[in-house]
Amino acid sequence: MTAIKDSSTIQENKKYALDNCPVTYLMEKIGGYWKPIILYHLAAGGKRYSELKRTIPAITEKVLIQHLKQLEADKLVIREAKPVVPPHVTYTLTKAGYGLQPIIHEMAQWSFKDIKGEFDAEPGKL
Repeated sequence: MTAIKDSSTIQENKKYALDNCPVTYLMEKIGGYWKPIILYHLAAGGKRYSELKRTIPAITEKVLIQHLKQLEADKLVIREAKPVVPPHVTYTLTKAGYGLQPIIHEMAQWSFKDIKGEFDAEPGKL
């Protein structure tokens, strides 16, 4: 794979967007198919890896591990490992992760309305 220069125009544009656009910043944190779903399931409380895998059966183990690491790096999830055998790891939301819950809830509400066709009216005639 070719290395990406930090000073490339694309990288400069991306950094500018991250620094100046709140939507870009948010999507960098929770973008993708699985991250909002993981955050949604953690809203009910801490879960072990196996519990998350069971509640999201369609996600692969590799992707779940990758996203949990990214969410932890972005300080949205706390990974707590207890020094026991077998390992006992629990994932919980941080304060910032809980702060995203109203957004995720609104995304779900929008989805329910769109599925029902509530947005099918002509523009301006809701």
